[in-house]
Amino acid sequence: MPESSAAAPAPKSAPGAATVLYTEKLWPNFWIWLVSAGLSSAGILMLAPISLTVGITAAVVLFAIIAVLLVLSTPTITVTASTVRVGRATIERSFIGTATAFRRAEATAERGTRLNGLAFLCIRGWVDPVVRIEITDPTDRTPYWLTSSRHPEQLVDALQG
Repeated sequence: MPESSAAAPAPKSAPGAATVLYTEKLWPNFWIWLVSAGLSSAGILMLAPISLTVGITAAVVLFAIIAVLLVLSTPTITVTASTVRVGRATIERSFIGTATAFRRAEATAERGTRLNGLAFLCIRGWVDPVVRIEITDPTDRTPYWLTSSRHPEQLVDALQG
């Protein structure tokens, strides 16, 4: 569920409401950029028999398209005094329950066998740790949010603080 029905923008006069307590962008790892370059080089292989210049141009255009899509789809996690925003989803801090960080095998289990089908997901395959954020809004069927985070303990601290 992208947005909680009970979430409302913080009043502009609220002191510290816009103070960012934690922020993180889930940028792709270096190896994702290498894979993107490798995929785009297929343009050279396909079009080099026609013209090497056309093949190189196609590879550059393909890489540019992939790079733009990766940058535009990179989600941001932002915790303020009044709201939590993960990707496109926003909820008031008053509806946040416990937050738990998971790494390695536990993170894999949270993304797999222990995953609730109603959970909101903002996970990236290139970021292993995840944080489960319990949602306590009685009008929201979403039991929790599961988000990737390179710094899960810092995110949990910001959510619990």
